[in-house]
Amino acid sequence: MKLSMGSWSFAFGPFAGSPKTMEEIASRLSAAGFDGIELNGYPPHVTLEKYGTAEARAGLRRMLDGYGLGISGYSSDLGAHSPTVAGNRKSYVEEFQRQVELCHELGCPMIRVDSSTAPGSVPDEEYEAAFHRLAETWRECADHARQAQVLMTWEFEPGFLINKPSEVLKMHTLVGHPWFRVMFDTAHAYMCGVVGARQHGEPEVLEGGVVELLEKLHDTIGAVHVIDSDGTLYCDETSTHVPIGQGLIDWEKTAPKLRALSRIEWWCVDLCFCAEAWEKVEESLAAARALFEVPMR
Repeated sequence: MKLSMGSWSFAFGPFAGSPKTMEEIASRLSAAGFDGIELNGYPPHVTLEKYGTAEARAGLRRMLDGYGLGISGYSSDLGAHSPTVAGNRKSYVEEFQRQVELCHELGCPMIRVDSSTAPGSVPDEEYEAAFHRLAETWRECADHARQAQVLMTWEFEPGFLINKPSEVLKMHTLVGHPWFRVMFDTAHAYMCGVVGARQHGEPEVLEGGVVELLEKLHDTIGAVHVIDSDGTLYCDETSTHVPIGQGLIDWEKTAPKLRALSRIEWWCVDLCFCAEAWEKVEESLAAARALFEVPMR
């Protein structure tokens, strides 16, 4: 088991006005003792525009190697080509191919996607068609991911369409590709499984909360983001992420279930939108190590 942290933790929300550079983040995570970094594919970090050449990509890899950091995954920016919209499939798949090629060249084992569509933006009468359109598009993308040997994972969350527990299972089944898996973010799991935030139609919650959702999704999970939830939305959009142990997740019950996902190599700490993320690096690493019984490196 290896621990990483998402570089977007220092680029979004409170950091948007003055984001940390990739080298600043790499230096910070390395000094703290993290094994790796999960790459933010949004500006100003690892975008296709900034790392469009083999030379630029090799330079990024050398820099991370110099800090002793592996790469756990890549958070793709595909928002300009919403795959639920009719007519967007070709442009979405082409953009996905470019980003999965970037992952392959960096030696990155996983690419993260979302539905790229805001909750409430699809009318009831079009919802089912949009759902199936997305599944078909992701099935095609998953085959490109297979060819590049990069696992494709979907992060369901309140910030994007399709986030009910039953919908997550249904989507995984419809895509039906071995290189397409679910990303389990513990804060999003709380907001989707316990709160039922920003869901289409009637909210769907689980009596067993995060643990029940984790059990339902166990066989579908390909990546994990570890963070706590205070039960609120950040700017009324997506899950507020608070440091491990400072929220409402019952870690005594949740951590053993997560540890049972023995096939997962990387565990990513996600402090997205946390104003104190830079100061909480060491504390977050120590909390994750305690949860998953990971020794110091």
